[in-house]
Amino acid sequence: MADPWTALPADTDLGERLGQLRYAHEVFTTAGRLEQPVRPVVGESWRRSVRARVSPDGAPLVELGSDELGPYRAGHPLAPAMPVIRELMGAYAADGEHLLAVCDAQGRLLWVEGHPAPLRAAGRMNFVEGARWSESAAGTNAPGTAIAVDRPVQVFAAEHFLRTVQRWTCAAAPLHDPRTGRVLGAVDITGGDRLAHPHSLAFVQAVARAAESQLALLAPPPAEERVQLDALGRDEALLVAAGRRIRLSRRHSEILVTLARHPEGLGGDELLVELYENESVNPVTLRAELSRLRRLLGPELLLSRPYRLSGRVEADFDTVARRVASGAVAAALGAYTGPLLPGSRAPSVVRLRNRIADQLRAALIARADPGLLADWAHSPWGEDDLPVWQALAAAVPAGQRPALLARARTLDAEQR
Repeated sequence: MADPWTALPADTDLGERLGQLRYAHEVFTTAGRLEQPVRPVVGESWRRSVRARVSPDGAPLVELGSDELGPYRAGHPLAPAMPVIRELMGAYAADGEHLLAVCDAQGRLLWVEGHPAPLRAAGRMNFVEGARWSESAAGTNAPGTAIAVDRPVQVFAAEHFLRTVQRWTCAAAPLHDPRTGRVLGAVDITGGDRLAHPHSLAFVQAVARAAESQLALLAPPPAEERVQLDALGRDEALLVAAGRRIRLSRRHSEILVTLARHPEGLGGDELLVELYENESVNPVTLRAELSRLRRLLGPELLLSRPYRLSGRVEADFDTVARRVASGAVAAALGAYTGPLLPGSRAPSVVRLRNRIADQLRAALIARADPGLLADWAHSPWGEDDLPVWQALAAAVPAGQRPALLARARTLDAEQR
């Protein structure tokens, strides 16, 4: 069975496939219909690009100027991995007239390096440092799609959503925080049709693994007494405690988020209301869940009478709330990796989810920083957020305003 993440089998006729894909792209962008031989990963990405209102004739914007780029990438968690990435990819990119690129989790290119000729050509389509290449800004492309699906992926020629990018082929792999597993960005190799070979995807995967290993080696040892709870942007929370990484079920995630918000503890009846409110749920059901959770975590971490977590719990959602309250809006947005347990309907979780998002959104609009507003607007949770798009249009230079105003008008019409 062919690898769905690889663009082409090794024996494919490139010219024939390119013609088929150009036709399929034209049909999709004019009629909205997917034709063979478009791969599922590409078809789904094209649909996401349309939902994000990306124009196939558009171009990504450069959001980080030279004065902002240097300090931002110097402090980025991926900066320590760049020596390893350059060592593994630099000569390959230069000799093959390719480019190596590394972007952050929002799809902004932080490093773009390689042979001078493709660097100049890439500059004409804004594949440059500081430009945003997330799917919501640039449509289907290897680094943006790798971040969107959290998988290594190869994109060949007319599989790109933007027409100006269809002379290029690229392969990218996401880069993760070795402690939490969070996506920090992606590493990409971009060039001509020679990169359509499956080996280029395997190569960039190997580079990503080496970079993550380097980050793990450089990471400080975990503090044994600290408990870290990550629940933003994921339906199954991650608990890091005493050197263990525990992925929790959805219900256990809701219980821990609720208890983390109540360090004083909650009685069984109180916890039942927080999790179920008016639902008719037998207390025995909750006690059984708590018993299973206690066996999973250990009695030293989950205490009873009242139910509470022992020790100091650092929760990612509390970090965001503290930073918003202190006015550190950029730091708050950097820590906000998505809505709290987005699939949860537990009343306490829904209230907390909405409160955190509303407070952060209000702070971003008040700050009126175009880069921060763009981070929110181009995220999966912000792509339909009309007030943020309106604020972004008001905050950017006049030359960038028409496209943003058009998008805001479209959203306004759809939401009426």
